[in-house]
Amino acid sequence: MEADVTTTEQVDIAVIGGGLGGAAAAALLIQAGFSVDIFEQAPNFVRLGAGIHIGPNVMKVFRELGMEDRLASIGAHPDFWFSRDGRTGEYLSRIELGDFAKREYGAPYITIHRGDLHAEQIAALPPKRLHFDHRLIDLQEREDDVLLSFANGKTVAAKLVIGADGIGSMIREKLLGAEKPRFSGWVGHRALVDMDKLRATGLDYELCVKWWWEHSRHIMAYATKTNGSEYYYVTGVPVDGWEHESSFVDSSREEMEAIFGDNAHPIVRGLIDSTTEVTKWPFWNRDPLSIWSHGRLCLLGDACHPMRPHMAQGACMAIEDAAVLTRSLTLSGMDNYKAAFEIYEKARHERATKVQTISNANTWLKHHEDPAWVYAYDPMTVQIA
Repeated sequence: MEADVTTTEQVDIAVIGGGLGGAAAAALLIQAGFSVDIFEQAPNFVRLGAGIHIGPNVMKVFRELGMEDRLASIGAHPDFWFSRDGRTGEYLSRIELGDFAKREYGAPYITIHRGDLHAEQIAALPPKRLHFDHRLIDLQEREDDVLLSFANGKTVAAKLVIGADGIGSMIREKLLGAEKPRFSGWVGHRALVDMDKLRATGLDYELCVKWWWEHSRHIMAYATKTNGSEYYYVTGVPVDGWEHESSFVDSSREEMEAIFGDNAHPIVRGLIDSTTEVTKWPFWNRDPLSIWSHGRLCLLGDACHPMRPHMAQGACMAIEDAAVLTRSLTLSGMDNYKAAFEIYEKARHERATKVQTISNANTWLKHHEDPAWVYAYDPMTVQIA
């Protein structure tokens, strides 16, 4: 593949993927003085997804970007992470958050709509640096740069390329060869509920609660707005397989009742009864990667350590990656990018792999444990070299 040098754009750092991790990487690198362009395959920004947790470990990154107070004003602030038996309602754990998190972990713990978080991240980026409708279809590593080819016909020569392009990462494929992710044997149902119906039950819906059944089936339910106007849940259900070609399919309240309704606690039944639209998504797995970078290419987030969402730390790990990678490049400089990538991977590999392993096991906070090793971590100050 050769490109016409007269039409190929030259950039310093290309971030492939403008999701939560890619947007964080771009913002942090730009703030640190690097020249960065973000290439996102979507044609424009859309408020996608539903709920997401942002722990104190990542709110510290948003503090660095000047976004902490804004996000805190949008999201909900649970005082606890509760784990409860899905039938009896018995409390299995009460993990203190709220003011305790601010005091002990150094920042608030919030739950928020993913689209609201992403919108704030996108708004913080220079518009001229954010390129929508750029789906990467090929790349060629050259001596002095990486030649990127996009489906829209554009070509870009980048000195460094950061792959923040998710579990189906083309950057990862170029590093390690083609390999499809494995179906994990689990699906998740995602739903926003009808708040009027929920309130009409007269029951107390806690701001952050995980309901558990046998075989680790569960419903994680939480508010996504400071004013309590939005409530969301995601399930985890073991299944025999995923036969659909699409990334998700429609589900139904009836399916929720069939899976969770048998002798369910009244609060769970109220949650299911208040369900309007619900979708079903497969959870995919990959083994931990042996390398995160090669030459001028480097990976972060789901591109190198995808995980099931059971710790509510998948996006958080990508944003932590972005912070440590930025610090590593700042320390070594772009010309010494190989050293920067080594520092980054050394600082991040053990932690990300541990979170990936625990997330996939689905044991996090089911019973009382100290979450400080996750929440008190500060990507902006942790020793990296």
